[in-house]
Amino acid sequence: MYAQLVKSEASSETQADRDFQARIDRGDTIEPKDWMPEGYRRTLIRQIGQHAHSEIVGQLPEGNWITRAPTLERKAILLAKVQDEAGHGLYLYCAAETLGVSRDDLTRQLLDGRMKYSSIFSYPTLTWADMGAVGWLVDGAAIMNQVPLQRTSYGPYARAMVRICKEESFHQRQGFDVMMKMANGTSAQRRMAQDALDRFWFPALMMFGPSDAESVHSAQSMRWRIKMNTNDELRQKFVDQTVPQAEYLGLTVPDPDLAWNEETGHYDFTEPDWDEFFAVLKGDGPCSADRIDAKRKAWDDGAWVREGLMAHAAKKAAAALAAE
Repeated sequence: MYAQLVKSEASSETQADRDFQARIDRGDTIEPKDWMPEGYRRTLIRQIGQHAHSEIVGQLPEGNWITRAPTLERKAILLAKVQDEAGHGLYLYCAAETLGVSRDDLTRQLLDGRMKYSSIFSYPTLTWADMGAVGWLVDGAAIMNQVPLQRTSYGPYARAMVRICKEESFHQRQGFDVMMKMANGTSAQRRMAQDALDRFWFPALMMFGPSDAESVHSAQSMRWRIKMNTNDELRQKFVDQTVPQAEYLGLTVPDPDLAWNEETGHYDFTEPDWDEFFAVLKGDGPCSADRIDAKRKAWDDGAWVREGLMAHAAKKAAAALAAE
């Protein structure tokens, strides 16, 4: 989901490339000071950077509901969840920095369109039930993608994912709890829960990226163990896990063609609208402009903080130099 528009970069192989691939094949962990192909480094920067951006932009749809949470308990839980997402972004920006890119540069790439964030965060959260759907479906899909990344070949990324996965598990349970309360509440609350599922189901399926037939760069990323599973494998696993949960809640997945296939041992389901998916990634989602505008405002408003920190660092460096 964090490599929705990441293109792997491969070039003609050298002996160093072959030795590097042998390390990957043995299951070795690659660390920042190890030699790595430039294509590997750039692919990691794109994937980790877009993952970090997704965590930060992902705060916006939920932050919108902090002041409107129905109870003090729900407010505290949502505050903690949004705070976790900020931390996840920080871990990931730090991991990306070990590859020689600054978080300032990553942010500029997001703001000028060279980097993206997960398509799901370009959709609006219209009701409180959407907080349940985001936790249950969106964070559920994130966990499906992130757990395998704990075994990814690049050490700083894999280690960052350990804590992130633990916290995302809490987020998914929080969302399911909201949906359970709504589904077992009044008729209006049940309708709200069903409406949230109706609107978020197919965008959640899009989170895993285009079908394998369209994802032409996955093979190289998987060869490098940057990516651990194909898009279709993860999407199928998500459907198989989530449909029984919807049935438990008494909600209906909005797919008339959804059916259990005895031969395959999986659910058959309708593919998302891929034209919509690519339009959203290009910036034509319902909230795409709002998300980037909010991020740009935060960047501009924080300029004085960055300038102050740089001035302080320069002053300390000058004092240390003078003391030598």
